[in-house]
Amino acid sequence: MDVMFILIGASITVAITFLFAFMWAVKSGQYDDRYTPSVRILFDENIQSETENKKL
Repeated sequence: MDVMFILIGASITVAITFLFAFMWAVKSGQYDDRYTPSVRILFDENIQSETENKKL
């Protein structure tokens, strides 16, 4: 029975740690722009190939 209290305390500690880590990540701006980086990687090659075609 004592093991259950230890596990409950450990799980609450881990949950609070992850909550503070999530709050720190949100406050530091890591979730501000979720769309642009995923789209930017798609258009980088197209922009470079267009500029290379213009040079030729």
